[in-house]
Amino acid sequence: MSKAATMRFLAKWHIWLGWLVGLPILMWTVTGLVMVLTPINEVRGSHLRLPVEQEALPPGNPAGIAFPIGNSIQYTEKRVVMQRGRPVWLLTTTDGNIERYAADGSGDPLPSVDEDYVRSLLAERIVGGDDLASLRLMDAESPASDFRRAIPAWQAELQDGARVYVDARSGEIAAIRTDFWRVFDFAWGLHIMDLETRSLDEQTPFKHLMLVLFSALAVIGSLIGCVLMFRRRKARVKA
Repeated sequence: MSKAATMRFLAKWHIWLGWLVGLPILMWTVTGLVMVLTPINEVRGSHLRLPVEQEALPPGNPAGIAFPIGNSIQYTEKRVVMQRGRPVWLLTTTDGNIERYAADGSGDPLPSVDEDYVRSLLAERIVGGDDLASLRLMDAESPASDFRRAIPAWQAELQDGARVYVDARSGEIAAIRTDFWRVFDFAWGLHIMDLETRSLDEQTPFKHLMLVLFSALAVIGSLIGCVLMFRRRKARVKA
């Protein structure tokens, strides 16, 4: 095949590939632009976190602070944190659950995270957390669409529309969702062609194959376009 015939062949395929992958390329470009418009720290709501001085644990080895003796459950993670001025054990079980125990001498199990605890935590840690628009407890079976974690959590909505999620098991802030985070999340779902899970790790084989296929076709089309840049065109003779 001559050089001219090869170029015509490539030009033909470039046009067809352009029609096929033009929309995905436009979508990837637009969603990529949306995702870089705002600093990632603002997307994650880091600017809503109030500076809080870290409370020091009581003197001594934290691992020896009143660990709940006699508990036969095996834990995958053990850590001591300060909550409302007292040391607390956060123990993660093998099934992913988190249990709270007093680490101030008794080792007693602590009550579940209630509304008063959540309001106090938000007022101390979040900008605008002392004036909530709403507060509700969600169970693990029906998480909010902008949270998507199968854990019980308190959803606190601020006056500006941002939402703060507090893990009902550990009593810690699990996530902050700003208005732009939701835009970012939707753009990310379009970018990876998955508006259901928004996760590459949890992709079904079909969705993953579609993403790889269209990406490969876009690369091939771009390479053909680069080759066609060296195609010589004859100057038209003016009548």
